[in-house]
Amino acid sequence: MPQKAASQISANALYDRDYVLWVERTVADLRAGNLQNLDLENLIEEIEDMGSSQKHALIGNMQIVLMHLLKYASQPEKRSNSWRFTLVEHRDRLQRAVKASPSLKRYASENLDGCYKKAVRFASEEKGLPRSTFPPQNPFTLEEVFDSDYLPE
Repeated sequence: MPQKAASQISANALYDRDYVLWVERTVADLRAGNLQNLDLENLIEEIEDMGSSQKHALIGNMQIVLMHLLKYASQPEKRSNSWRFTLVEHRDRLQRAVKASPSLKRYASENLDGCYKKAVRFASEEKGLPRSTFPPQNPFTLEEVFDSDYLPE
């Protein structure tokens, strides 16, 4: 039995069969004002996922910055250009994310302490150091996390 043409497949079924074609068709329907053709359930889910992805990326970048700040502060004899480059790269990602979505700055602030706890765990595991090597409370401000020039000396 021949496959149905894409135009004959319901939007919901298309989402499960061919995601890229679903996106293309959804965009075309939105541009044409064909709102009755939209697969609203999956469209809403995709939009929610977009926001979640941005938040997850922000958290991941903050954790990496904090981990490298901890390593930099606790092991001055092992400081390297690689650590500094990682700080530059991930701070750039943070700054671009907040520039594109300023509300992420509030989200970053709300999650700073949780990111710090993860960063302690990561730094401890990576360096083979006890967690007690690092301050129990986050010594870094959000501004220092985002500041391209800040290094704990």
